[in-house]
Amino acid sequence: MTAAARGALLGIGVLAVAGLAAGPACAQWPLPGPAAPQARPPAPPKPKPAPAPDPAFEAARSAFEALPEAERRALQDALVWTGDYNSVINGAFGRRTYDAILAWRTRENRPGETLDARARAGILAAAEAARRAARFSLRTDPASGVVIGVPEARLPKRTALPGGTRWQSADGRITLETRSAAPGETDLDALFERTIAPVPGRKITYKLKRPDFFVVTGDTAEGRFYIRHAAGPETVRGFVVAYDKALAGEADRLVIAIANSFEPFPAAGTPVAPVPGPAASQTAATAQIGTAPRTGMASQAGASPQAAPLPGVRPGVPAPTPGFMPGPARAPAGTGLVVAPGRVLTAAAAVENCPATFVGAAPARIAASDPGTGLALLEVGSAAKAVAPAPRGAPPAVGEALVTLASDGTEVQAAPGALVEGGRLQAPLQPGSAGAPGFDRSGALVGVVARFPAQVRLVAGIAPPMSHALLPASALAGFLAAHGIAAAPAPAAETASLGAVAGRLGGAVMAVVCRR
Repeated sequence: MTAAARGALLGIGVLAVAGLAAGPACAQWPLPGPAAPQARPPAPPKPKPAPAPDPAFEAARSAFEALPEAERRALQDALVWTGDYNSVINGAFGRRTYDAILAWRTRENRPGETLDARARAGILAAAEAARRAARFSLRTDPASGVVIGVPEARLPKRTALPGGTRWQSADGRITLETRSAAPGETDLDALFERTIAPVPGRKITYKLKRPDFFVVTGDTAEGRFYIRHAAGPETVRGFVVAYDKALAGEADRLVIAIANSFEPFPAAGTPVAPVPGPAASQTAATAQIGTAPRTGMASQAGASPQAAPLPGVRPGVPAPTPGFMPGPARAPAGTGLVVAPGRVLTAAAAVENCPATFVGAAPARIAASDPGTGLALLEVGSAAKAVAPAPRGAPPAVGEALVTLASDGTEVQAAPGALVEGGRLQAPLQPGSAGAPGFDRSGALVGVVARFPAQVRLVAGIAPPMSHALLPASALAGFLAAHGIAAAPAPAAETASLGAVAGRLGGAVMAVVCRR
């Protein structure tokens, strides 16, 4: 699959920079005669004042962030089980965590209650009751080698498969399968192409392909399905969930919990229980990787199971689908913007504690790193065409649409986003986005992503939209000037498309790689 096609799966553009437009070829001499009165230039638009902070949101944030990280994660996981949260379990407070807490309070008729010990205990108790009712537990599946959470009360029927195991509800309306290809049987690319191949009566609703994994979801006439596979050194492993559409409310929650638990290549000694062997009365079923499990829904011959986008997903934003995070050697440490020949601007967090820094494949040297601003400047002998930075003078208003350009080492991804409270960027950024430049829709530089979480839990292999700290344009301008890099004038205000901004500026965006 081409790089551009993979970029399109995320709903983002990957475009080459056409270059900066040249200025006018010559100036026009004034004609003799009285000087014409000079028109006064229009006053620049005043930025909209930021809305006042929401006291309830800030109080909830303070209460949540005061907790130990393990407890914050446990609360998010619990809110998945109460049916209120469908995003990444990372311990970070954001709008989705806040909305989940509000939803739980409303349902429990506790509208004015803060996130005190009593409320936390109530959330954890409700989740534990839901887990116990589902008999949800982590299992090592010897047939496939994966670690996965199984709601055994809901999926009591268990059948051995070649290279995996099938769990199914008593009525056949929900099916979970683990799968592992034999060494040399297939590779991730071939499996992905078979999975997304057109099948009558089946609609692909979401697909994402990365070098290490892919996710595909979709619908049939009566059902939904969710597929995830990951590539290892010698084989491909994954799982499939398929279910009746009428059960979406329950099944969507189970998909999130199962996928958050999934480890395709667990480390040795992972402390989980093995999967018991199938009952003697259950016969082994033949199943090929990439084919549909039999469920109570109308199956399509040759169809690959998939699942519809999970609740809360906005069009054009990667769906929150939980899963395995590629190891640190799989993704670049960050992203840089070529601001002058051989000079690359990035975040200091992208290169901290890095023994050997590279920009793309070229070795680089850290020419400057400023703890005060959080910025770093790299020197590299070979780099992409530079784009003179044009820092924006006035900060963007809350809610203003922004574009972030980041490189995953193979392509540049243009992620749509918006400024939220606290001068933070809300966007579906992925690993390797530390140092990624953010632009407004006119192409003015509004900031640089300060860092990307080191331990973020990906959802179906991707990070869902969350807020990220931005190093502001005012800090960028001073840092660049201090190191002899001239800034270009800010472009005229306009509202260009995401693709147009990426087309003008994406060619100056490079992956920053840290080699140990």
